[in-house]
Amino acid sequence: MVKHVILWKLKEEYSSEEKSTIKAGIKQGLEGLKGKIPGLVDIKVNVNPLPSSNCDVMLDSVFTDEASLKGYSVHPEHVEVANTKVRPFTASRVCMDYEE
Repeated sequence: MVKHVILWKLKEEYSSEEKSTIKAGIKQGLEGLKGKIPGLVDIKVNVNPLPSSNCDVMLDSVFTDEASLKGYSVHPEHVEVANTKVRPFTASRVCMDYEE
């Protein structure tokens, strides 16, 4: 199994209310990919960090293997979510992929 974990920080220009709406859209969009992408075993998005955190959104996903992760990155449904619900609103992204 391959884990794919991403942490995003939203752009500072958004109000708290706007950030809540954006985070809900990211969560709905990414979690909606479950069952649609070959090799994607599980996908969860956490949008409720504790105040001690320095990021706004966490993606925690599991793939059968590295090839499945690579396929996910270019899959049209994932690209659509990334381009419409994630990338326009995020200021930074940190990613870690590893084998379990």
